[in-house]
Amino acid sequence: MSAATQRWLALIGIGEDGLDGLSPVARRLIGDAEFIVGGARHLKLAGSPKCESLIWPSPITEAIAPILGRRGQRVVVLASGDPFLYGVGAMIAAHVPIEEIISIPAPSAFSLAASRLGWSLQDCILLSLHGRSFERILPHLEPHARILVLAWDETTAPRLATCLAAHRMGGSRLTVLEALGGARERVRSIRADAFDLPGIDPLNVVGIEVEAEAEARIIPLSVGLPDDWFEHDGQITKREIRAATLAALAPRRGERLWDVGAGSGSIGIEWMLCDPANTAIAIEKRQARAARIARNAASLGVPGLTIVHGQAPGAFAELPAPQAIFIGGGATEDDAIDRAWTALPSSGRLVVNGVTLETQTILHRRFKTEGGELVQMQVAHAAPVGTFFGWRPAMPVVQWRITKR
Repeated sequence: MSAATQRWLALIGIGEDGLDGLSPVARRLIGDAEFIVGGARHLKLAGSPKCESLIWPSPITEAIAPILGRRGQRVVVLASGDPFLYGVGAMIAAHVPIEEIISIPAPSAFSLAASRLGWSLQDCILLSLHGRSFERILPHLEPHARILVLAWDETTAPRLATCLAAHRMGGSRLTVLEALGGARERVRSIRADAFDLPGIDPLNVVGIEVEAEAEARIIPLSVGLPDDWFEHDGQITKREIRAATLAALAPRRGERLWDVGAGSGSIGIEWMLCDPANTAIAIEKRQARAARIARNAASLGVPGLTIVHGQAPGAFAELPAPQAIFIGGGATEDDAIDRAWTALPSSGRLVVNGVTLETQTILHRRFKTEGGELVQMQVAHAAPVGTFFGWRPAMPVVQWRITKR
């Protein structure tokens, strides 16, 4: 209790069982509080404290100033379950030193769901669709995967069922776990292609056991998706060259890519598929292609791809700094490459592909003066030659790769 008395801000996780599920320390902190912040549901679960309180505003960040304004008073922030798992904990800690906070988490909705299902939590995919794009589920739909989804509301489960059936995964089993930990708790299971659960509580977690048909489209963990998975007008880095390009860009967790002259957006999309923490900015001068990139990003499960309608290098202005840059279009002059190089931090990677002789000449000259690697790649596919087959080569691609030291 000594730590609690020395820290003015308490983050307390509360479940559907309210005060009964809290430790004596948490109950005392609530009882002694001078100011409490939480959702209307949280305040009711905490016994509707008589001290000054604030219901989370919209946007939620508007609560920061009132909390900071009471530094030194006894302040409590109530959150669902674990405040640091898809909760407000990180937002609060960004403004208040952790030394001034005591955090008392309750079991998270994911922990409660795993315990009801008998699933090993560390082997599950944990995903929140609460206030986030629904399409984020798509890369995780792998055969035999177990996924726990924090639902947006009562519409999430039927939408997941429709999505699974549309992707030839209708045999997947959905378990809807409602109001976990409280008197209203209910757990129901059903196949995705037979989904018909009425009266779903808005407060729910959905457990998914994925079963895929042989024809299901599974987004692989490797790079180099089939070209026909992308809507395009011919302006696309082809599959084999794309795989080599992603390898040269060497994605690392949490990094940002600039995809310059994005075309179909394939490089930026696959960069983001490498890890959920990765981000990318697709820069495309043609409006029709920019719209096409947005559709591709949504259909492949990375709706967070940022699209900038503009032309390099002018479009680089005020963009957040990247850790890697790919130039697949717009490298017909040195200015775009120079500006890209300037934008990169130390250890940043630049990869430029050239198909035309003019671009290849630029890349050869820069390789001679600045170093890096210069690689020529050519791919051939088997194609009919009369009643036989022969190799039909694509145009060779020259790739310049360089890391900033």
